[in-house]
Amino acid sequence: MSTQEDKERLELLQGTLDLLILRTLIFGPQHGQGIARAIQQTSEEELLVEHGALYPALQRLEERGWISAKWGTSSNNRKARFYSLTAAGRKQLGKETTKWKRLEAAIGRILESEGS
Repeated sequence: MSTQEDKERLELLQGTLDLLILRTLIFGPQHGQGIARAIQQTSEEELLVEHGALYPALQRLEERGWISAKWGTSSNNRKARFYSLTAAGRKQLGKETTKWKRLEAAIGRILESEGS
């Protein structure tokens, strides 16, 4: 992932892209470019998902059974794979969201602790 040119680059922790993809698909099936665009827009342009990271992540999630894919036609009339969240993916999203919130809270406590 990368950010806009005029901002300092934000690096994602390992596994964060998987969580963002799963979260994006909770709203319904989407093709790869649509997933990348949704993450960028939802992050208020802070995160730009690069193809070199997106498609291996989609393949990994599909292999784990957390998403499924089928061919369809995109809004610009091109053939595209559309990804959907599976029941196992929905369950995993819940687990990953809980873990992320715990990590966020723990880091927040450290950053806010006296002596900083």
